[in-house]
Amino acid sequence: MTDLHTLHFYATPEHPCSYLEGKTAKTLFVDPHATITNDTYSELSDLGFRRSGKHIYRPHCEHCRACISVRVPVVLFKPSKSQRRVLNKNKDLTVTQCKPCFTDEYYSLYSRYINARHADGDMYPPTMDQFNSFLIEGNDKSFFYEFRDTDGKLLAVSVIDLLKGGLSAIYTFYDPSENKRSLGKLCILWQLEFCKRHGLNYLYLGYWVKSCRKMNYKIDYHPFELLIDGDWVLIEADNDTPS
Repeated sequence: MTDLHTLHFYATPEHPCSYLEGKTAKTLFVDPHATITNDTYSELSDLGFRRSGKHIYRPHCEHCRACISVRVPVVLFKPSKSQRRVLNKNKDLTVTQCKPCFTDEYYSLYSRYINARHADGDMYPPTMDQFNSFLIEGNDKSFFYEFRDTDGKLLAVSVIDLLKGGLSAIYTFYDPSENKRSLGKLCILWQLEFCKRHGLNYLYLGYWVKSCRKMNYKIDYHPFELLIDGDWVLIEADNDTPS
């Protein structure tokens, strides 16, 4: 086993930034051959690392700090009126935990989601290999949570990692035709409720980039914490968010 103090890290060459047009980025990866315990993975999450398939990484850009890790302290979170409405309108859904796997049903939903919502991103076009390498491989503490309606139709899947003291929201894909349900918001709210039920302290939402419109949803859950210069800083209101 490898602990945090003996891990090796590798930085990539500069490559086009996925979030900011015209910018370049560098990424720091944990040694992909290291055996990472859940305790070490949890510590890495506290340091701003994320998982994508078998890879654990964080931004490592020399002259840019635009990517900021976000987490929600569960005990402090209180849903807004609009968020409570989202929960109420989806009370008919059933949520089931499953081990990550490939099925035609999952992939059909995933590909429709990517095609409808992320055709301008680096995950387009969706492929089966991409689905497997991104969402199935890499962690024995990872789970799929299925959201189904009363007819059994699959509407959303949240992919989460169970950490020592929280959840890491890896990815959510959902039916792009069900706009009235606000399924993306629902899945985050459900994850926060899951954390509360199980005594978990934080929901880790990945990176927020202020100038990237598609990431604005990550700071809609108040209060939240941002990892700034190595410290988690509590942000209680919109006007406290760093400019």
